[in-house]
Amino acid sequence: MSEQPVPPPFTRRPISHELAVLAAVGSVVGVEIGAALGKGLFTQVPATTAAWLRFSFAAAVLLGMRVVSTALRTLPHRPSRPYPRPTRAGIVAALPYCLALVGMNWSFYLAIQTIPLGIAVTIEYLGPLAVAIIGSRGRLDLLWAGLAGLGVVLLGFRPVGLDPQGVLFILIAATCWAGYITMGVRARRHWFGADLVTLACLFGAVILSVPAITSGGDQLWTFGVLGMGLAVGLLSSVLPYTLDMIAFGRIAPALFSILQSLAPAVAALSGWLLLGEVLGLSDWVALVCVVTASAGATLAASARQQPGKMVRRVLREPRPDDRADDPATGDPDHR
Repeated sequence: MSEQPVPPPFTRRPISHELAVLAAVGSVVGVEIGAALGKGLFTQVPATTAAWLRFSFAAAVLLGMRVVSTALRTLPHRPSRPYPRPTRAGIVAALPYCLALVGMNWSFYLAIQTIPLGIAVTIEYLGPLAVAIIGSRGRLDLLWAGLAGLGVVLLGFRPVGLDPQGVLFILIAATCWAGYITMGVRARRHWFGADLVTLACLFGAVILSVPAITSGGDQLWTFGVLGMGLAVGLLSSVLPYTLDMIAFGRIAPALFSILQSLAPAVAALSGWLLLGEVLGLSDWVALVCVVTASAGATLAASARQQPGKMVRRVLREPRPDDRADDPATGDPDHR
């Protein structure tokens, strides 16, 4: 941590635009498959325990990666940058970020106990969408807000109603996601991206440990549950963050965010393939409305930030200040 902004990274090995796009898509797929596997754990352990396993294994792997990275930096003829020292301001900035991230993931796991995965991610996406629309204040954003609202209304007309408790939890997750985005802007002024993600996962593992272990029972310590918890941690946190580092700074932020907007669709497909959750026609229409609204709001905001550029260039060109160790403000690292 430092009182100064994080310095730009060293020159990276060239990676093609196509590979960076695939990395961004792979990040979304990893998160949603991890969520589906996490929900699969609910037959053996409670949702809180599954969330704790995800945080614990993700923190352990990310800490191990940090140790290896630190060791490599000591090798001769290898460029390195000093890690900033913790400061009071950095800790104060990181605490609400960690609370928002843990609250987002914990409430998400509590929500998907009773509502389908695809619908949960669709509703949760209203959080970052609201941040994008409120922050931009463009007339066109009224269209995107209305489209997202239509999607929510359609979910109310599905043949089988949604569990009210599950809806409450996913709305909490959406609110925490919005807080995660806004708090993350401040926190990343003091922390490297990798350190901030690791700290948040460690924070979640600590504060959820007592209720998770208490409610998990003897089943928690079986090989199958621990192995699945490791897989969830890798797919939901470690792999997406690693892929985001590859993609971010190599593709335009607008394109990155639009690809992330595919999450509800990927979640619905993951829920269908891995959990047998079948969505109705109105559910899919609602999902498309929210995805379209998110992509439209992102593209409109990026066009306003880069006036005079064609849409193709807005989607293709990274901005000069994009940093590889500072992935998407809306992901997921993520949920």
